[in-house]
Amino acid sequence: MTVVKKIYELQQLDLEIQEEREALEEVERQLGESEALVRARSGLGAEKEHLAETSKRQRDAEWEIEEISSKLSQMSSKLYGGTVKNPKELVGMEQDVGLLKAGLRQKEDTILDIMADVESTQKKIKDDTEHFRILEADWRKGQEILSVRQTVIKSRLADLERSREELTSDIPADNLELYKMTRVRKGQAVVKIEQGRCQGCRITLSTSELQRARAGNIILCSTCGRILYLG
Repeated sequence: MTVVKKIYELQQLDLEIQEEREALEEVERQLGESEALVRARSGLGAEKEHLAETSKRQRDAEWEIEEISSKLSQMSSKLYGGTVKNPKELVGMEQDVGLLKAGLRQKEDTILDIMADVESTQKKIKDDTEHFRILEADWRKGQEILSVRQTVIKSRLADLERSREELTSDIPADNLELYKMTRVRKGQAVVKIEQGRCQGCRITLSTSELQRARAGNIILCSTCGRILYLG
């Protein structure tokens, strides 16, 4: 195998390695929790916090209703029990009872709104928990597939890099340096000759260039500066 053929094969290996590394980067980018899963968990957590706060408000409202009802019961018993005889005191007590009843109605209306909120939030949590469960299950399956793919790509990369190491050990250092420099400058270091033309710039090569290429010599295209390979 000529040196130029080895350099061409090295380029093919480098292209494969680059593709595999890009594929590995993409797989590793997708590994870990997805944005959708993070948003779903965060939303569910916020709903649970809201439920906890609303449930506390309900308990506080129930305690306040119980306290107002107890006061109202005591005051009504006193008002209508016949123990108070003073008209002025009776009028004051009637006003207090009225205020307590109004406050009680207001608290009862408030607790009805709170209970509706609690019920609505509980239903939303139930629905969103089921949605999260499905989303998480799908995510776990996807992660398993990605993990397998990651392992396969890493194994393939290791094989390619071993092959590259073996190949570069057979290429003279100066030729290897020429390949590296040309690749940095041109992106594609080695191009084929087809129908007498350089496939890098599509320019027809001279007879002397073609003869040297047929002999397996390392030559550069006089137009684009790439290494020419006559496969």
